[in-house]
Amino acid sequence: MPNVQQIHPMDELKQCLKRILEVIPQHSKIFYIDYPVHSNCGDLLIMKGTEAFFKDHQIQVIKRFSVYDFNERMDIPDDHILVLHGGGNFGDLYEMHQKLREKIVETYPNHRIVLLPQTVYYQSEEALQRTVSIFNKHSDLHLYLRDEKSFQLVSEHFLNCKVRLMPDMAHQLWPIQFKGVPNNKRLNFLRMDIEADEEQFAAASQMQDDTLDWHTLYNRYERKLVQWAGGGLRRIKGSKVLQLGWKLYSDYLVNKAIRRFAKYETIYTSRLHGHILSCLMDKPNVLIDNSYGKNSGYYLLWTYKVNMANMAGTVSGRTSGEQNYRETHIVTV
Repeated sequence: MPNVQQIHPMDELKQCLKRILEVIPQHSKIFYIDYPVHSNCGDLLIMKGTEAFFKDHQIQVIKRFSVYDFNERMDIPDDHILVLHGGGNFGDLYEMHQKLREKIVETYPNHRIVLLPQTVYYQSEEALQRTVSIFNKHSDLHLYLRDEKSFQLVSEHFLNCKVRLMPDMAHQLWPIQFKGVPNNKRLNFLRMDIEADEEQFAAASQMQDDTLDWHTLYNRYERKLVQWAGGGLRRIKGSKVLQLGWKLYSDYLVNKAIRRFAKYETIYTSRLHGHILSCLMDKPNVLIDNSYGKNSGYYLLWTYKVNMANMAGTVSGRTSGEQNYRETHIVTV
Protein backbone atom coordinates (compact mmCIF):
# COMPACT_ATOMS: atom_id res chain seq x y z
CA MET A 1 0.00 0.00 0.00
CA PRO A 2 1.27 3.51 -0.80
CA ASN A 3 2.30 5.65 2.14
CA VAL A 4 -0.30 8.23 3.08
CA GLN A 5 1.45 11.41 4.13
CA GLN A 6 0.03 12.74 7.37
CA ILE A 7 -0.91 16.39 7.61
CA HIS A 8 0.90 18.26 10.37
CA PRO A 9 -1.58 19.34 13.11
CA MET A 10 -0.39 22.93 12.72
CA ASP A 11 -1.26 22.80 9.01
CA GLU A 12 -4.73 21.59 9.99
CA LEU A 13 -5.21 24.53 12.33
CA LYS A 14 -4.08 26.98 9.68
CA GLN A 15 -6.51 25.41 7.21
CA CYS A 16 -9.35 25.80 9.74
CA LEU A 17 -9.01 29.57 9.47
CA LYS A 18 -10.14 29.45 5.84
CA ARG A 19 -13.70 28.99 7.10
CA ILE A 20 -13.67 32.66 8.05
CA LEU A 21 -13.92 33.33 4.29
CA GLU A 22 -17.56 32.27 4.56
CA VAL A 23 -18.32 35.64 6.19
CA ILE A 24 -15.33 37.68 4.94
CA PRO A 25 -15.05 36.54 1.31
CA GLN A 26 -11.93 37.08 -0.77
CA HIS A 27 -11.63 40.63 -2.12
CA SER A 28 -13.91 42.00 0.61
CA LYS A 29 -13.39 45.59 1.67
CA ILE A 30 -12.95 45.81 5.42
CA PHE A 31 -12.13 48.08 8.35
CA TYR A 32 -9.77 46.29 10.74
CA ILE A 33 -10.50 47.62 14.24
CA ASP A 34 -8.87 47.32 17.68
CA TYR A 35 -5.46 46.15 16.54
CA PRO A 36 -3.12 46.13 19.58
CA VAL A 37 -0.70 48.91 20.47
CA HIS A 38 1.06 47.52 23.52
CA SER A 39 3.94 45.24 24.45
CA ASN A 40 1.95 42.02 24.93
CA CYS A 41 3.49 40.03 22.10
CA GLY A 42 0.64 37.53 22.22
CA ASP A 43 -1.70 40.14 20.80
CA LEU A 44 0.99 41.21 18.34
CA LEU A 45 1.21 37.62 17.08
CA ILE A 46 -2.55 37.63 16.60
CA MET A 47 -2.28 40.90 14.68
CA LYS A 48 0.53 39.58 12.45
CA GLY A 49 -1.45 36.40 11.80
CA THR A 50 -4.57 38.43 10.99
CA GLU A 51 -2.72 40.67 8.56
CA ALA A 52 -1.16 37.59 6.93
CA PHE A 53 -4.66 36.11 6.56
CA PHE A 54 -5.92 39.27 4.87
CA LYS A 55 -2.95 39.30 2.50
CA ASP A 56 -3.09 35.57 1.70
CA HIS A 57 -6.78 35.80 0.80
CA GLN A 58 -6.77 39.15 -1.02
CA ILE A 59 -8.95 40.90 1.55
CA GLN A 60 -8.71 44.67 1.15
CA VAL A 61 -8.06 46.54 4.40
CA ILE A 62 -9.39 50.01 3.63
CA LYS A 63 -8.59 51.45 7.07
CA ARG A 64 -7.09 50.29 10.35
CA PHE A 65 -7.86 51.61 13.82
CA SER A 66 -6.65 50.84 17.34
CA VAL A 67 -8.66 51.38 20.49
CA TYR A 68 -6.95 54.78 20.72
CA ASP A 69 -7.98 56.34 17.44
CA PHE A 70 -11.29 54.84 16.28
CA ASN A 71 -13.99 57.47 15.67
CA GLU A 72 -17.49 55.96 16.02
CA ARG A 73 -19.01 58.94 14.19
CA MET A 74 -17.25 57.91 10.99
CA ASP A 75 -19.36 57.33 7.89
CA ILE A 76 -18.54 53.81 6.63
CA PRO A 77 -19.88 52.50 3.28
CA ASP A 78 -22.55 49.85 3.74
CA ASP A 79 -20.65 47.21 1.76
CA HIS A 80 -17.57 47.42 4.02
CA ILE A 81 -17.23 44.74 6.71
CA LEU A 82 -16.13 45.77 10.20
CA VAL A 83 -13.61 43.20 11.43
CA LEU A 84 -12.62 43.33 15.10
CA HIS A 85 -9.32 41.99 16.38
CA GLY A 86 -9.38 38.62 18.17
CA GLY A 87 -7.70 37.59 21.41
CA GLY A 88 -8.67 37.14 25.04
CA ASN A 89 -10.17 40.48 26.04
CA PHE A 90 -13.89 39.85 25.45
CA GLY A 91 -15.68 40.33 28.76
CA ASP A 92 -15.26 42.56 31.80
CA LEU A 93 -11.54 42.18 32.57
CA TYR A 94 -10.40 44.61 29.85
CA GLU A 95 -12.98 47.38 29.92
CA MET A 96 -11.53 49.72 27.27
CA HIS A 97 -11.60 47.10 24.51
CA GLN A 98 -15.02 45.77 25.50
CA LYS A 99 -16.54 49.25 25.49
CA LEU A 100 -15.15 49.84 22.00
CA ARG A 101 -16.67 46.68 20.53
CA GLU A 102 -20.03 47.35 22.21
CA LYS A 103 -20.02 50.90 20.83
CA ILE A 104 -19.26 49.64 17.32
CA VAL A 105 -22.05 47.06 17.41
CA GLU A 106 -24.44 49.73 18.68
CA THR A 107 -23.38 52.41 16.20
CA TYR A 108 -23.33 50.33 12.99
CA PRO A 109 -26.50 48.17 13.02
CA ASN A 110 -26.58 47.82 9.21
CA HIS A 111 -23.02 46.62 8.65
CA ARG A 112 -21.70 43.10 8.80
CA ILE A 113 -19.52 42.88 11.90
CA VAL A 114 -17.09 40.02 12.48
CA LEU A 115 -15.29 39.37 15.76
CA LEU A 116 -12.22 37.26 15.09
CA PRO A 117 -11.47 34.33 17.47
CA GLN A 118 -11.86 35.35 21.11
CA THR A 119 -11.95 33.86 24.58
CA VAL A 120 -14.89 35.18 26.61
CA TYR A 121 -14.86 35.69 30.36
CA TYR A 122 -17.20 37.67 32.63
CA GLN A 123 -16.92 38.09 36.37
CA SER A 124 -20.16 40.09 36.53
CA GLU A 125 -23.56 38.83 35.37
CA GLU A 126 -24.64 42.46 35.00
CA ALA A 127 -21.78 43.18 32.59
CA LEU A 128 -22.62 40.05 30.58
CA GLN A 129 -26.27 41.05 30.25
CA ARG A 130 -25.30 44.55 29.13
CA THR A 131 -23.26 43.09 26.27
CA VAL A 132 -26.04 40.62 25.42
CA SER A 133 -28.63 43.40 25.19
CA ILE A 134 -26.44 45.31 22.71
CA PHE A 135 -25.27 42.39 20.59
CA ASN A 136 -28.66 40.73 20.23
CA LYS A 137 -30.08 43.83 18.53
CA HIS A 138 -27.68 43.43 15.60
CA SER A 139 -28.82 41.38 12.60
CA ASP A 140 -25.47 40.54 10.97
CA LEU A 141 -23.02 39.90 13.80
CA HIS A 142 -20.57 36.97 13.62
CA LEU A 143 -18.61 35.78 16.65
CA TYR A 144 -15.71 33.34 16.50
CA LEU A 145 -14.68 31.66 19.76
CA ARG A 146 -11.40 29.90 20.58
CA ASP A 147 -12.66 27.43 23.21
CA GLU A 148 -15.69 25.35 24.09
CA LYS A 149 -16.48 27.19 27.34
CA SER A 150 -16.70 30.53 25.53
CA PHE A 151 -18.72 28.90 22.75
CA GLN A 152 -21.29 27.53 25.18
CA LEU A 153 -21.62 30.83 27.05
CA VAL A 154 -22.09 32.88 23.89
CA SER A 155 -24.43 30.33 22.27
CA GLU A 156 -26.63 30.38 25.38
CA HIS A 157 -26.94 34.16 25.66
CA PHE A 158 -26.19 35.76 22.29
CA LEU A 159 -29.17 34.24 20.51
CA ASN A 160 -29.25 36.60 17.53
CA CYS A 161 -25.56 36.20 16.68
CA LYS A 162 -23.85 33.68 14.42
CA VAL A 163 -21.42 31.75 16.61
CA ARG A 164 -18.63 29.41 15.51
CA LEU A 165 -15.52 27.78 16.97
CA MET A 166 -12.20 28.78 15.42
CA PRO A 167 -8.50 28.56 16.38
CA ASP A 168 -6.43 31.65 17.09
CA MET A 169 -5.45 33.90 14.17
CA ALA A 170 -1.75 33.53 15.02
CA HIS A 171 -1.88 30.07 13.40
CA GLN A 172 -1.80 31.82 10.01
CA LEU A 173 1.92 32.43 10.71
CA TRP A 174 2.78 28.73 10.60
CA PRO A 175 5.57 27.81 10.17
CA ILE A 176 7.93 30.32 11.79
CA GLN A 177 11.52 29.65 10.73
CA PHE A 178 14.40 30.64 13.00
CA LYS A 179 18.18 30.35 13.09
CA GLY A 180 20.52 29.16 15.78
CA VAL A 181 21.00 26.09 17.96
CA PRO A 182 19.13 26.14 21.30
CA ASN A 183 20.94 25.63 24.60
CA ASN A 184 19.85 22.92 27.01
CA LYS A 185 17.95 25.32 29.26
CA ARG A 186 14.22 25.73 29.82
CA LEU A 187 12.50 29.10 29.55
CA ASN A 188 9.81 29.62 32.17
CA PHE A 189 7.49 32.04 30.40
CA LEU A 190 4.88 32.85 33.03
CA ARG A 191 2.18 35.47 33.18
CA MET A 192 2.29 37.79 36.19
CA ASP A 193 -0.98 39.67 35.84
CA ILE A 194 -4.68 39.35 36.72
CA GLU A 195 -4.98 36.01 34.90
CA ALA A 196 -2.21 34.23 36.85
CA ASP A 197 -3.36 31.89 39.62
CA GLU A 198 -1.85 31.77 43.12
CA GLU A 199 -0.19 28.37 42.62
CA GLN A 200 1.76 29.73 39.67
CA PHE A 201 3.03 32.72 41.66
CA ALA A 202 4.29 30.36 44.37
CA ALA A 203 5.87 27.97 41.88
CA ALA A 204 7.61 30.75 39.94
CA SER A 205 9.76 31.70 42.92
CA GLN A 206 11.11 28.11 43.11
CA MET A 207 11.92 27.67 39.42
CA GLN A 208 15.41 27.38 38.05
CA ASP A 209 16.57 28.58 34.63
CA ASP A 210 15.30 31.84 33.12
CA THR A 211 11.86 33.25 33.96
CA LEU A 212 10.20 35.94 31.83
CA ASP A 213 6.85 37.44 30.88
CA TRP A 214 6.02 39.72 27.96
CA HIS A 215 6.65 42.88 29.99
CA THR A 216 10.11 41.66 31.10
CA LEU A 217 11.06 40.42 27.65
CA TYR A 218 11.33 44.04 26.51
CA ASN A 219 13.53 46.66 28.17
CA ARG A 220 12.23 49.99 29.47
CA TYR A 221 13.27 51.88 26.33
CA GLU A 222 11.37 49.45 24.12
CA ARG A 223 8.31 49.72 26.38
CA LYS A 224 8.58 53.51 26.32
CA LEU A 225 8.45 53.51 22.52
CA VAL A 226 5.23 51.48 22.73
CA GLN A 227 3.74 54.14 25.01
CA TRP A 228 4.78 56.88 22.59
CA ALA A 229 3.10 55.00 19.73
CA GLY A 230 -0.16 54.81 21.66
CA GLY A 231 0.06 58.47 22.64
CA GLY A 232 0.70 59.49 19.06
CA LEU A 233 -2.37 57.63 17.82
CA ARG A 234 -4.49 59.33 20.48
CA ARG A 235 -3.34 62.75 19.28
CA ILE A 236 -3.33 62.12 15.51
CA LYS A 237 -6.21 59.73 14.93
CA GLY A 238 -5.97 57.46 11.90
CA SER A 239 -2.46 58.65 10.96
CA LYS A 240 -1.10 56.32 8.26
CA VAL A 241 2.45 57.42 9.05
CA LEU A 242 2.07 56.40 12.71
CA GLN A 243 0.36 53.16 11.69
CA LEU A 244 3.25 52.31 9.37
CA GLY A 245 5.73 53.13 12.12
CA TRP A 246 3.86 50.86 14.53
CA LYS A 247 3.78 48.06 11.96
CA LEU A 248 7.54 48.18 11.58
CA TYR A 249 8.19 48.48 15.31
CA SER A 250 5.76 45.67 16.18
CA ASP A 251 7.62 43.50 13.64
CA TYR A 252 10.76 44.18 15.67
CA LEU A 253 9.01 43.26 18.94
CA VAL A 254 7.69 39.98 17.52
CA ASN A 255 11.08 39.09 16.04
CA LYS A 256 12.74 39.74 19.38
CA ALA A 257 10.35 37.25 21.02
CA ILE A 258 11.12 34.67 18.32
CA ARG A 259 14.88 35.14 18.78
CA ARG A 260 14.55 34.75 22.55
CA PHE A 261 12.42 31.60 22.34
CA ALA A 262 14.89 30.16 19.80
CA LYS A 263 17.64 30.14 22.44
CA TYR A 264 15.93 27.52 24.63
CA GLU A 265 15.48 23.78 24.32
CA THR A 266 11.96 23.86 25.75
CA ILE A 267 9.36 26.38 26.92
CA TYR A 268 7.27 26.06 30.09
CA THR A 269 4.51 28.66 29.93
CA SER A 270 1.22 29.91 31.33
CA ARG A 271 0.89 32.37 28.46
CA LEU A 272 -1.40 31.02 25.74
CA HIS A 273 0.72 32.69 23.09
CA GLY A 274 3.90 31.48 24.71
CA HIS A 275 2.43 28.07 23.90
CA ILE A 276 1.20 29.04 20.43
CA LEU A 277 4.51 30.71 19.51
CA SER A 278 6.36 27.57 20.61
CA CYS A 279 4.07 25.48 18.41
CA LEU A 280 4.56 27.87 15.47
CA MET A 281 8.32 27.38 15.93
CA ASP A 282 7.89 23.59 16.33
CA LYS A 283 9.58 23.84 19.73
CA PRO A 284 8.88 21.53 22.72
CA ASN A 285 6.61 23.23 25.25
CA VAL A 286 4.47 22.58 28.32
CA LEU A 287 1.36 24.69 28.87
CA ILE A 288 -0.03 25.39 32.35
CA ASP A 289 -3.44 26.88 32.94
CA ASN A 290 -4.38 30.47 33.70
CA SER A 291 -6.81 31.53 36.44
CA TYR A 292 -10.05 30.75 34.58
CA GLY A 293 -9.19 27.84 32.28
CA LYS A 294 -8.49 29.71 29.04
CA ASN A 295 -5.29 27.79 28.32
CA SER A 296 -6.59 24.29 29.01
CA GLY A 297 -9.76 25.00 27.03
CA TYR A 298 -7.67 26.01 24.03
CA TYR A 299 -5.28 23.10 24.29
CA LEU A 300 -8.02 20.48 24.66
CA LEU A 301 -9.78 21.71 21.56
CA TRP A 302 -6.97 22.66 19.20
CA THR A 303 -3.31 21.98 20.03
CA TYR A 304 -3.57 18.64 21.87
CA LYS A 305 -2.40 16.78 18.72
CA VAL A 306 0.77 18.87 18.29
CA ASN A 307 3.60 16.48 19.17
CA MET A 308 5.82 19.20 20.61
CA ALA A 309 3.08 20.40 23.01
CA ASN A 310 1.92 19.04 26.35
CA MET A 311 -0.47 20.25 29.03
CA ALA A 312 0.89 20.33 32.58
CA GLY A 313 -0.66 17.58 34.69
CA THR A 314 -0.90 14.96 31.92
CA VAL A 315 1.51 12.12 31.21
CA SER A 316 1.78 12.49 27.46
CA GLY A 317 -0.37 15.51 26.67
CA ARG A 318 -2.72 13.29 24.63
CA THR A 319 -4.81 11.29 27.10
CA SER A 320 -7.92 9.39 26.12
CA GLY A 321 -9.99 11.92 28.06
CA GLU A 322 -8.64 14.73 25.90
CA GLN A 323 -9.33 12.73 22.74
CA ASN A 324 -12.92 12.16 23.88
CA TYR A 325 -13.30 15.89 24.62
CA ARG A 326 -12.21 16.74 21.09
CA GLU A 327 -14.47 14.16 19.46
CA THR A 328 -17.44 15.26 21.57
CA HIS A 329 -17.10 19.01 21.07
CA ILE A 330 -15.49 19.65 17.70
CA VAL A 331 -18.75 18.74 15.93
CA THR A 332 -20.08 22.15 16.96
CA VAL A 333 -17.67 23.94 14.62
